[in-house]
Amino acid sequence: MLRHYFEILLSVVVLSVQLQVIIICLCTSNISYRTIVVAEQEGRPTEIDGMASPFVGVFAFGDSVLDTGNNNNLSSAAKCNFPPYGRDFIGGIPTGRFSNGKIYPDFIVEALGIKHVLPAYLDPKLRSEDLPTGVCFASGSSGYDPLTASTVGVLTLSDQLELFKDYRVKLIGLVGESIAKTIIANSLFLVSSGNNDIIITYPLLARKDEFHSYAALLVSFASTFLKDLYSIGARRIGILNVAPLGCLPLERNGGRLERVCLELQNQRAKMFNSQLSSELDTINKDFPDAKLVLLDIYHPLLALNQHPQNSGFEVVKFGCRGSGTVEVTSFLCNPLSTSTCSNASKYVYWDALHTTERAHRLIASQSFKLITSI
Repeated sequence: MLRHYFEILLSVVVLSVQLQVIIICLCTSNISYRTIVVAEQEGRPTEIDGMASPFVGVFAFGDSVLDTGNNNNLSSAAKCNFPPYGRDFIGGIPTGRFSNGKIYPDFIVEALGIKHVLPAYLDPKLRSEDLPTGVCFASGSSGYDPLTASTVGVLTLSDQLELFKDYRVKLIGLVGESIAKTIIANSLFLVSSGNNDIIITYPLLARKDEFHSYAALLVSFASTFLKDLYSIGARRIGILNVAPLGCLPLERNGGRLERVCLELQNQRAKMFNSQLSSELDTINKDFPDAKLVLLDIYHPLLALNQHPQNSGFEVVKFGCRGSGTVEVTSFLCNPLSTSTCSNASKYVYWDALHTTERAHRLIASQSFKLITSI
């Protein structure tokens, strides 16, 4: 009998600790934990309509557009956890974001009222209270094609998916299986990939197929990954399309003395984006309980390249971290190089491949309305 009472007392203590953790974690956003926890206790569906944020949390997968620092401890040259990266971030700290400050997912979680920045899952300083409101699994230089990530030693999308499964185990230990499932189903999943496949892997292929065939292969990889996300509980997914790659400062090296955008690369990006859009339509029909939305960054970034002055930018052909003559890769943007601009807000690009914090903010703001409809 005494043992029975002790077991009851222990279970009450454990439940109390779990609820305290949930309150601490979810009260960091605008979402009331009561909506989730009480509904689960009463055995009824969880409703989140009418909340300040339409999502419980945000998860990010893919490449450097979304990577908030997962490459920092990888054995790869594709990292940027050193100055001058992060010079305009909170505290002037280089966090592993491929920019001078905040990037796309940071502005999304902030606009949603969830938290100020999206932490990297592999950050050694990641706190337990960050888990219920989302983390980032993206890895700079990754792609839909697994060859892209393996070539430079970063995380493939499969690797990122395995990290999410590890995350899910931790989340269940923190809040319980039922609430963890609800959090995942009511969170926003962001995916950005394909950029590195087109500018890095495709030119290296020994067999030079027509790009249309390679784009179809990339879309098949993307489709498999998105269905894998669905299989582990994701229901609300925003997929960023590929940027106007021909306008990257690195690609403008081939644009004659005028450093014009390379139309061939932009055409490839548009071809892939079109095929990806069609595939998302098919997936939405096959999985009616999910919603996958294409988030267009191609046209907003193209507009910044074509008419930078309309948004207050002055320089678009070179990155803030550029030589001023021929752009080099971001790997050569390091503490030993000296050619850094004084005011990054005047530049669309931070280095040869990545946009500045201000450009990230503008592009994210144009995605926001569509994101809230997912």
